[in-house]
Amino acid sequence: MSSADNRFSFQRFISIIKKEFIQVKRDPISLRLPFIMPVVMMLLFGYAVNTEVDKIPTAVYDQSNTEESRAFLDKFTESDYFMVYETVQSEDRIAQLVKSGDAKAGLIIPEDYSDKVKSGSNTEIQLIIDGTEPTTARTAMSSGQLIARGFSQKYTAEKLMKYGITPDKLTGISLKTDVWFNPDMESTKFTIPGLVGLILQNVTIMLTAFALVREKERSTIEQLIVTPIKSSELILGKLIPYIVIGYSGFLFSLAMCIWVFKVGIAGSVGLLLLLGFLFVYCSLSIGMLISTFAKNQMQAMIVMVFFLLPSILLSGFIFPREAMPEAISYLGYIIPLTYFLDIIRGIALKGIGLDYLWKDTAALLGFTAVILFIATKRFRKSLD
Repeated sequence: MSSADNRFSFQRFISIIKKEFIQVKRDPISLRLPFIMPVVMMLLFGYAVNTEVDKIPTAVYDQSNTEESRAFLDKFTESDYFMVYETVQSEDRIAQLVKSGDAKAGLIIPEDYSDKVKSGSNTEIQLIIDGTEPTTARTAMSSGQLIARGFSQKYTAEKLMKYGITPDKLTGISLKTDVWFNPDMESTKFTIPGLVGLILQNVTIMLTAFALVREKERSTIEQLIVTPIKSSELILGKLIPYIVIGYSGFLFSLAMCIWVFKVGIAGSVGLLLLLGFLFVYCSLSIGMLISTFAKNQMQAMIVMVFFLLPSILLSGFIFPREAMPEAISYLGYIIPLTYFLDIIRGIALKGIGLDYLWKDTAALLGFTAVILFIATKRFRKSLD
């Protein structure tokens, strides 16, 4: 073979791109997937997946049934964390409602509540919590304690006023809190930008994971074998059409993030678009690498699931990586999505730039170069 045959040929490269565009055009699923998946996943995750718990259905057993107990119940329900599901007349009924799941909490006010409050004695109100859902249980516990503490302080202040001691004369420690980047601590502002990265990864890997596999199953790869096309020309040529489709899906997801869920981009939109393109390229390379391993579409699907599931769990999309065991959290460093989540959340929510994100960007560049190199080397123009 002459040295000219070993050189990269742009003519062959363009031919592969044209061929792949024609093949994609004949596959309506590949064209629609980057737009259907963002709509379905963002609507489901954006509205159904919500870590903010409120209006916890609560069964109330008010044995005191006095002005003081009703004042406490008013304060309890005004918080919006609790909603009176049913006012009951026995503790057994509370047990039934909590066991059935109709009520997630039960509030029991003792019979002597009013007398103890008036006399300044300590009184105890019982809050029963269904612990089968830890998020709801933690919210119910912390909110209930906060409400009870605030109500207790109100009565303490009234008692002190009788003796001429005003609350402002008492020595105490105050804690001033200042929440940055997401002042209202809305879960959607954390979930939706991450979901853009997750959708982008899933769509692009899915598109290219079947690229070479389809050639093998349809035996059209035999036609490529007898041509002088090089591995790099074939791999890169097949990537270009899917880069266009995948990046279009990214732009569509980003538009939904901004206009449907009202999650603005605090930082540079241009930088986000540029690094989004890099992540598209990286994810497509992963899909192409999978297609070089798989012999058929079923194998490609299995390998893809084995990759996508850990990336959802270990990248920090749902669970904070800081809360994971150290050995498990290290696995997140070998997942490209981990770095893009830092990028998109950093730009969208914090408004930071490349001076803070250069490490994540360098990691994505490294992953893309290595994965694409391995995919190119693994491809062999043979039927094996």
